[in-house]
Amino acid sequence: MPLAYLLASLLAGLAVAAREWASDGQRGGPLVYVGTYTNDLSLGIYAFRFDPARGSLVPLGLAATTRNPSFLVSSADGRFLFAVNELSEFGGARSGSVTSFAIDGQTGKLRELSVQATRGADPCHLALDRTGRFLAVANYTGGSVAVLPLGNDGVLAPAVSVVQHEGRGADPKRQEGPHAHQVLFSADNRFLIVSDLGLDRLVVYRFDAATGGLTRQDPGGASLAAGTGPRHLAFHPDGSRAYVINELSSTITALEWDDRAGTFRVGPGVSTLPAGFNGSNTTAEIEVHPGGRFLYGSNRGRDTIVVFAIGAQGELSLVEAEPAGGRSPRHFAMDLTGRWLVAANQGSGTLAVFRIDPKTGKLTSEGPAVSAGTPVCVLFVK
Repeated sequence: MPLAYLLASLLAGLAVAAREWASDGQRGGPLVYVGTYTNDLSLGIYAFRFDPARGSLVPLGLAATTRNPSFLVSSADGRFLFAVNELSEFGGARSGSVTSFAIDGQTGKLRELSVQATRGADPCHLALDRTGRFLAVANYTGGSVAVLPLGNDGVLAPAVSVVQHEGRGADPKRQEGPHAHQVLFSADNRFLIVSDLGLDRLVVYRFDAATGGLTRQDPGGASLAAGTGPRHLAFHPDGSRAYVINELSSTITALEWDDRAGTFRVGPGVSTLPAGFNGSNTTAEIEVHPGGRFLYGSNRGRDTIVVFAIGAQGELSLVEAEPAGGRSPRHFAMDLTGRWLVAANQGSGTLAVFRIDPKTGKLTSEGPAVSAGTPVCVLFVK
């Protein structure tokens, strides 16, 4: 048999094996969806397959065309994905929208199921209640919160509850009115917690899981120092502690949560910046490691992911400030094992993957950054 033929046969066999290996890896690894601000670089939601053995992202392409899907969440069973459409006008009214999709677990493609108004401008965050029957949405510019019913088929119905916040904060440019920035259901599903950047307040509502109704908890919530701008809150796995990252002051505030009364007690805060830092900076995302020993937050401006160790009493001590691997890390997410962190660097249009040291919490950059248009949200789906 000629040598050239043998070589050609060997190369062809290797190519087939490589394709089969890649296909197996795509079937086995979790899907990662990336929400974007749509523009010339981004058309909607993009899908990737994550390889947990290598810490690599395999692009699967555009999963769905939709406008400004700036925050994403998936159903517990991984069948459906929900995206806010951060718009100031929808259906002829001052409102954004929220879109539901069916997930194709093999290809990563998304099939649109329904679109509903959020009853407030520029929705920026959403969360499913613990039953999976209701979806809450935070309207940033509208300064309001809406709750929409959700069918077993993933189809959303019009909002059954809309609550409007009132007031303003200390910063005349950023806090001229209420700005609901996050919605989060308590572990027992009895309360909905709203971080309002414009009011320097965490607002707590009693949640009726039968009707989707919201009733302001009074007394409840927590007032933070003037001008802090609470953005996102993350609970500790023990359920009694939480931490809120403050966008305007670049700080993280520790909280104690009373799950029976639905109230917070405000504790000490720490800066996300080094002493003497004089540049411009705003914080963005916060997340507690599943093991409960470490906390992560992102700096936009200094462009770092800060890592804190969580002490026995919930106190925070700085471990490191790791370069984010790009500009303006708006969001990040950990994989389901807690071994990997993926940062969405909006300013540089890239995704950066980091390995998490389980003993120290430190981050190690893994490979080159992946191009992703204008990424603003990362979602792992099992």
